[in-house]
Amino acid sequence: MAGPVRGEGPGVRGPGPASGSASKLERRRRGQRRGRKCGRGHKGERQRGTRPRPGFEGGQSPFYLRIPKCGLNRLQYLIDLGRVDPTEPIDLTQLVSGRGGADTFKAKVNIEVQLASELAIASIERNGGVPIPKRMLPLPEALVPYYTDARDRGYLADPAGFPEARLELAKKYHCILPDTAKDQLFKMLSTRKDPRQIFFGLAPGWVVNMADRKILKPTQEKLLEYYRS
Repeated sequence: MAGPVRGEGPGVRGPGPASGSASKLERRRRGQRRGRKCGRGHKGERQRGTRPRPGFEGGQSPFYLRIPKCGLNRLQYLIDLGRVDPTEPIDLTQLVSGRGGADTFKAKVNIEVQLASELAIASIERNGGVPIPKRMLPLPEALVPYYTDARDRGYLADPAGFPEARLELAKKYHCILPDTAKDQLFKMLSTRKDPRQIFFGLAPGWVVNMADRKILKPTQEKLLEYYRS
């Protein structure tokens, strides 16, 4: 006698697929990790959200520490050796150490620095020089008061406040300020840069690639029109 036909009898199920025979529909997984890493990749600082601070170079000495600092003693030494021409504006991007060489600094210079102490400013102006603390925009919020204060000779300060600030500083350090308007180097001492200019001799908008030793110039008409304004 033939056996029972499969699917018939008491074990016959109702309509629909058997239990466990169909999987639940899922959204198509995206990305290389098929959705398992939430788009953040596999390990590392980008996945964990622990990005390093600006200026961090992976553990090696950062650029701002590799460049040697130039104090007044060092600057006077370079002038005496003839490596720095004091008859031309001096464009520095490093901090001037105010107390180093304040008593021995005798040169008359038009120098631009990032930051300068009160004693460094007095030492330069005593010889008829012009210190110009400068930094390209945008400024950190903490430095805005410094660059807008005439006592710090900030490049964003009102120039009308400079004469009074110079006299106050000269009285404090018992200096006699020379009349730079009658000086033979008055044209050099009164030279100023555009706030968008990085170095003397470079037009606003030009960028220096220190690694490749190249000067990059804007070519788009929109940028050229902006820097000409």
